[in-house]
Amino acid sequence: MQVFHIRYRNTQGALMRILNAVSRRGLDLTSVHAEADGQDHAVTMQLELNHKQIGQLYREWYSIVDVTDVRSSASFRDHKDADWGPHPPTSETVAQQTARAALA
Repeated sequence: MQVFHIRYRNTQGALMRILNAVSRRGLDLTSVHAEADGQDHAVTMQLELNHKQIGQLYREWYSIVDVTDVRSSASFRDHKDADWGPHPPTSETVAQQTARAALA
């Protein structure tokens, strides 16, 4: 697994062009998170790729005018090991959790 961090200027269609580079290759997007990062924006994606695919994506992302930086790192944890189950709201009390469990 690789985690990609891409910074880009938030112009019309920039994020879609970044994501389209992945979807056109038929790759599974394990995780995607986009957010404002100062004046720019950032998207973080977790993908399972080989070296050839990594090179292709880097070239395509850097060819997008609005992309300012692309970095990647190895994922430290596999998504199968992560606790992705539903979590109760943090403001929920033990009594509310018990009541909700009883209704289920």
